[in-house]
Amino acid sequence: MEQSQPPRTDSFPESTIRENDAGAAFVLESKGQWWHAGFHLTTAIVGPTILTLPYAFRGLGWGLGFLCLTVMGMVTFYAYYLMSRVLEHCEKAGRRHIRFRELAADVLGSGWMFYFVIFIQTAINTGVGIGAILLAGQCLQIMYSELSPNGSLKLYDFIAMVTAVMIILSQLPTFHSLRHINLASLLLSLGYTFLVVGACINAGVSKNGPPRDYSLESSKSARVFSAFTSISILAAIFGNGILPEIQATLAPPATGKMVKGLLMCYSVISITFYSIAVAGYWVFGNKSNSNILETLMPDDGPALAPTWVLGLAVIFVLLQLFAIGLVYSQVAYEIMEKKSADVKQGMFSKRNLFPRIILRTLYMMLCGFFAAMLPFFGDISGVVGAIGFIPLDFILPMLLYNKTHKPSKSSLTFWINISIIIVFTGAGIMGSFSSIRKLVLDANKFKLFSDDVVE
Repeated sequence: MEQSQPPRTDSFPESTIRENDAGAAFVLESKGQWWHAGFHLTTAIVGPTILTLPYAFRGLGWGLGFLCLTVMGMVTFYAYYLMSRVLEHCEKAGRRHIRFRELAADVLGSGWMFYFVIFIQTAINTGVGIGAILLAGQCLQIMYSELSPNGSLKLYDFIAMVTAVMIILSQLPTFHSLRHINLASLLLSLGYTFLVVGACINAGVSKNGPPRDYSLESSKSARVFSAFTSISILAAIFGNGILPEIQATLAPPATGKMVKGLLMCYSVISITFYSIAVAGYWVFGNKSNSNILETLMPDDGPALAPTWVLGLAVIFVLLQLFAIGLVYSQVAYEIMEKKSADVKQGMFSKRNLFPRIILRTLYMMLCGFFAAMLPFFGDISGVVGAIGFIPLDFILPMLLYNKTHKPSKSSLTFWINISIIIVFTGAGIMGSFSSIRKLVLDANKFKLFSDDVVE
């Protein structure tokens, strides 16, 4: 490619010259409506990670917890709205981007940005895949321990079971083919939210309820580290990092459709996030752990809610985790099939079917292996949030919008975007440091393939 040519002309092909791009034609086929995008977005954001919200609040307290939760919600909605506007801007100019990495490299005019986004997205996808399998295995372990308290099966056995199911489900060929699964996922998230909130209220009003303590860490430095770790967890909970790929599933033109999908998603967020955070932290305070369901079922006493309520909530969580694992695997599948599949042959031809089965199986086995080896779900959320979601969801959308729409440097929009970039760059750096610090400290508390999840 000549030096004078912009990178998008050759390196980042548009939809009109994607005849040989199997990742676009198969995995990211564009057939969806706005409500399908809403289903995908809700599954990508509103998942069982919301059960860590009381855990995040214990590092912030009531006031700062509410403030950070609200600011995160407002900033992410704004960022996703700007991202959608950038994608629509490029589409109107004849460049419909269906991949985050192509969009970033095109708009910012930098080839290294292409590989930076690939690296970050891979970290996010793999981290969420590991977390989904780990938490699903933990859900199975919870049910098993209730039915067979002295049973011989270990956490890694349940992780292997979950991985086997994920391998089967991963063979659904396209992102669009997940639309019905993701509608069910949306309903499941509402279902276990209501069940968990009801269980927390029941525990809170019970005379056997736990004593409440909302105090923070005694050491000032420890409070600072805990706060930034909590902010990183909130960033991971609100983040998705795959909005361009979700918008790619929309039938063109995508103008306006993504905003409707975002409104659907954030309607569910407003119901689920605040209710879980308030109910869980109100009851357990600084005794909340990284899975509020575990807190409701203490090891040293009876369950703090009816068994059928907790059991049904665990089942709902388990089922939704399969959908989340599938959604966050799509970018990895698209990258693999862009190289391995032949678009000139059918999606289900032998030439494309066997490589798809092999590669997707290996990917899921890798996620399952690390989930079994490193069982500390809360810490994974913090690291993924700081290193992955903050750059993609809090920084890049503002940069891309300022570059494409060129708001005046004296405008409020320009300075809001610059302020968000500065604040969340600092939060990302501090969050990375504090999350990795906690990861290192917790590494002394577990053995490889442990039967317990470190809190």
